[in-house]
Amino acid sequence: MNTRHLTLTLVCAAVLAGLAAMPAMAQSTTASGTGTTSTSTTRESTRLSSEFSTFAGSDANAQALVNGLRNGTAIVLDQVTQNADGTSTTASTTIQPVTGKLGYGNVKIALSLAEASLAKAGITDPTAAEIAAALNGGSLTLADGTTVDLQGVLAARASGEGWGQIANSMGFKLGDVMRSPKAAGAGAQADAHVHGQAGGVDAHANASASGDFGKSQITDHPTGMSAIDRPQVPQRPTLPDRPQIPSRPQIPDHAGRPGG
Repeated sequence: MNTRHLTLTLVCAAVLAGLAAMPAMAQSTTASGTGTTSTSTTRESTRLSSEFSTFAGSDANAQALVNGLRNGTAIVLDQVTQNADGTSTTASTTIQPVTGKLGYGNVKIALSLAEASLAKAGITDPTAAEIAAALNGGSLTLADGTTVDLQGVLAARASGEGWGQIANSMGFKLGDVMRSPKAAGAGAQADAHVHGQAGGVDAHANASASGDFGKSQITDHPTGMSAIDRPQVPQRPTLPDRPQIPSRPQIPDHAGRPGG
């Protein structure tokens, strides 16, 4: 009897010990999972911050951009200006993302499009205010005095546009922007410059066509080319005459038989 009572006591003690250990194990598992997620998040954030540190002007500004876009919180960018007397002045610009929280993939796209849009305007070393305009929209005055109105990639996204649609509206292909934002923007700027030059050449050609020489080019030919413009078709070479076939020699009459 005592032996059975002792056995039941030991079994109950073992069960209670197991139940007591379960919360601790669950807590350990949860902590381990949280640590893994935190490590992955930190790695992705650091990678993006490093990628856009030049665009943002500093590592701190890049980290502020990535974290603010990721969490949908206010972004504070510091702009340091060196004074003539050797001192420096720091001005802060605050950006409130209008899109709310973004995944890291969307953060990369937003910053890439913002960088490309500024590069297209000829701005490759943007200030904090220029980055704010590229993200939320605004007007920029360039060095030559011209004004550029930026829609803002976040404003366009908040209005319901897709990233590809936003890129197309800016004159980009999203794939080109994701490979190299600054190169895509510089390429779009170069294309606009070439088209402008081509327009000037066309205008000059049209002005020249108003002179006498231009009048001589007018024609009703369906190809739109005058006799001067049309290439001359080479004439076919003249084939030599066929040589005449000599006539057959006449066959003499058959001589009669002797004595005939």
